[in-house]
Amino acid sequence: MGLGLAFATLRAHNWSLHHPHQEVTMPSATSFKLSMLDLVAVREGASVGQALDVARQTVQHAERLGFSRYWVAEHHNMTGIASSATAVLVGHLAGATSRIRVGSGGIMLPNHAPLVVAEAFGTLAELYPGRIDLGLGRAPGTDPLTMRALRRDRVETEDDFPRDVAELQRLLGPAQPGQRLVAMPGAGTQVPIWLLGSSLYSAQLAAQRGLPYAFASHFAPRLLHQALDIYRRLFQPSEHLSAPFVAIGVPLLAAPSDEEAQFLASSVYQRVLGILRGERRRLQPPEAHFIAKCLPQERAAIADFLGAAVVGGPDTVREGLHALAHSTQADELMLVCDVYDPALRLRALDIAAQALQAMPQSLEPALA
Repeated sequence: MGLGLAFATLRAHNWSLHHPHQEVTMPSATSFKLSMLDLVAVREGASVGQALDVARQTVQHAERLGFSRYWVAEHHNMTGIASSATAVLVGHLAGATSRIRVGSGGIMLPNHAPLVVAEAFGTLAELYPGRIDLGLGRAPGTDPLTMRALRRDRVETEDDFPRDVAELQRLLGPAQPGQRLVAMPGAGTQVPIWLLGSSLYSAQLAAQRGLPYAFASHFAPRLLHQALDIYRRLFQPSEHLSAPFVAIGVPLLAAPSDEEAQFLASSVYQRVLGILRGERRRLQPPEAHFIAKCLPQERAAIADFLGAAVVGGPDTVREGLHALAHSTQADELMLVCDVYDPALRLRALDIAAQALQAMPQSLEPALA
């Protein structure tokens, strides 16, 4: 187990993440929704323009399936990721849809002045009322060289992030009499702010501020349960949220059979190994027996990275998603689905949506 995730085990004979076939009894009052986080992968042999088109097709498909929200992540100077201009992309995806919420997962706040973020997302909120989310992270989302290019001479301190979050809340809230700095557009839009994180810091801050919290378990699941426990225990109700609200990142590789899903997952295994080796590449096509060619320590590192992954056919996906929801009591599972073939990616989302139908849905979440 190693990661403390009771539902995930490492299958020794093929090193795939597997969820045991077991009955999961869910409380009748529990409900969760599916959402999606898109890194907008640039595939080997395809262009950036094609990657953006795949994202547009995917958000439209997610909307048809009834997904709650669709987020894109800010990353810079990465060959295989096309979501660096996050606010621009949020607008593009919102314009291609009509109901699904669209947002950032997240904007890396140290890279931006809060006023600029407030104006950008305030503009989006005016264009697409009631549909825009602003997820915030405190990591740079890039390497040190690019970080310096983004920030120029700005030096961050530990107090900057909570102060910048507070300033963003003020700028997106109603303008007050005598307020000298006003985001226009932005003021009064009340764009929902989420805090994102892979450690305990953002969990504590989200709890103190009464904000929704998204944990990055799609790449760093080790502290998942500890962070959620801290967030829920310390949560202080606010004007924004009356009770804790949690989304967790879930890598999803779904196919009609466990065997095909494991084959498709090799694209993600290659990406993770490249990250671990410091080799950033485009999303590679699947490769048979890829994991068997890795060194034992590389296999273990890939398994740790993907400790919250759901990989398999319909039965495995249904049991995996249900067990993960049961283990974490998350309000939303935010799927990260990097299948190389775009059509098979949409098929994977279909399988996940079908799995959701087997889950009792009795209460609406606190945050729409």
